[in-house]
Amino acid sequence: QVQLVESGGGSVQAGGSLRLSCEVSGYTAFSSCLAWFRQSLGKEREGVGKVGIDGTPTYKDSVKGRFTISRDNAKNTLYLQMNGLKPEDTAMYYCAANDRARYCAAGFWTASYPYWGQGTQVTVSS
Repeated sequence: QVQLVESGGGSVQAGGSLRLSCEVSGYTAFSSCLAWFRQSLGKEREGVGKVGIDGTPTYKDSVKGRFTISRDNAKNTLYLQMNGLKPEDTAMYYCAANDRARYCAAGFWTASYPYWGQGTQVTVSS
């Protein structure tokens, strides 16, 4: 059974940093597409970044240069390092996995990911 568990969220002031973790169990995560999404109150879930078996992440334009996705294959864990946080980054952050895709599809379509974590809240104050 595939499970994703996020952690690392919290409250920070603008300009601060957080590192989110997503522990994957049930399959070998580094062989598939993994992604981070976020959802703010009253808004649709949006993609933040993703990485496939090639290990090269792609990012939403608004987080490029501030957020970095990485993986620890030995720990089967995905990370999201967030620097230079802004109030508009406030959201629930979710980890998602597609265990059947070695490479990530174009775009950030929630329907492409059958597995999701429970989310971790990030709050950035001005």
